[in-house]
Amino acid sequence: MVDKVVLAYSGGLDTSVIIRWLMDNLRCQVITLTIDLGNQPKLEEIRARALEIGAAKALVVDARELFVRHFVWPALRAGAVYEGQYPLATALGRPLIAKLLVDAAREEGATAVAHGCTGKGNDQVRFDLSVGALAPDLRVIAPVREWELKTREEEIAYAQRHGIPVPVTRESPYSTDENLWGRSIESGVLEDAWQEPPEDVYLWTRPVTDTPAAAAQVEIEFREGVPVALDGQELESLALIDRLNRLAGEHGVGRIDHLENRLVGIKSREIYEAPAATVLLQAHRALEQMTLSKDQVRLKERVAQEYADLIYNGLWFTAHHQDLAAYVASTQRHVTGTVRLRLHRGAATVVGRRSPESLYDKSLATYETGDVFDQKAAVGFIYVWGLPVRVQAQAQLLKHPDGLLGLTEPQREPAR
Repeated sequence: MVDKVVLAYSGGLDTSVIIRWLMDNLRCQVITLTIDLGNQPKLEEIRARALEIGAAKALVVDARELFVRHFVWPALRAGAVYEGQYPLATALGRPLIAKLLVDAAREEGATAVAHGCTGKGNDQVRFDLSVGALAPDLRVIAPVREWELKTREEEIAYAQRHGIPVPVTRESPYSTDENLWGRSIESGVLEDAWQEPPEDVYLWTRPVTDTPAAAAQVEIEFREGVPVALDGQELESLALIDRLNRLAGEHGVGRIDHLENRLVGIKSREIYEAPAATVLLQAHRALEQMTLSKDQVRLKERVAQEYADLIYNGLWFTAHHQDLAAYVASTQRHVTGTVRLRLHRGAATVVGRRSPESLYDKSLATYETGDVFDQKAAVGFIYVWGLPVRVQAQAQLLKHPDGLLGLTEPQREPAR
């Protein structure tokens, strides 16, 4: 028996219909929770709509700072990019929303939480697993997986029959989600993988043909892997991301066209806009190349992939994540310095980097005056390094010289 449910409420058609559906089908009180992750400019309007539909209470939370501090920056320090392309904006927001849903349920005495995810996407997994980890006693309700409303038109008809006020806007042909770290766009013509995305898909980035002719340069300062300043000016996290989104977007940086492997086994064509994320991830990677050893960089690349998969697959609240996060935090102790990038015609290019903890030593790398590298020492190094190569060549490979060139073929059974 469910007496009270806390619903993650965006104010759109799906979750507006869900309020009434929960009231009618479960005979319960519905408390809505609207969370701003940088995507909800009309919080009070959304709150008023929830109450008008019949919500017993409508809660509003500005979680932008929490989102950046505890989710975005850790993912940036990890270098987490799903399948080498997706900066995980939507995926990063889901565990925080789940955490706030659980907190609200505890405070309000609810025995269940609800969300508007479909049974076909990744977000249902992220919500369900996160709630299950944080509050296994709470029931998770996903009406879209249960009800008989199969199309948008059927949902609109349901809303009209029950007097549910929904915003009357020009229907977008796309399904979108956004927060301050990026936008996700799918459906419509994008489902044709051969079709070039039309310009009306994009909101944050200019087309390359409409970007400034002159390149822009930006200097990003990091402290222990976290960006703290742009062009020498220290900024709060939200202001820094916002400024970079605008600057990089003006130069067409941050468009991503990804044929993605969803967790549920479907390949999906996704378009992303992530100007700030694209620039910050590139700058952070460049600074790591300067401040981490070769072995650290190579292991961290493997950890970054694991970290990205973990986020994408809804496993944020796990011991595995805690272990990976501890390793990542250790790697970032010396990732301090400044990276300069050129933004031009849709590309962000690293053109300079410096760090007080740099492992790059010009006096060792230079071929000019001031070279301190003892080139004579290379003879002994090469002799020792090449010892196993010579031993194997003499014992095995020189007896079969064609093998040294990779020309041998596997032995086959003679024809009978």
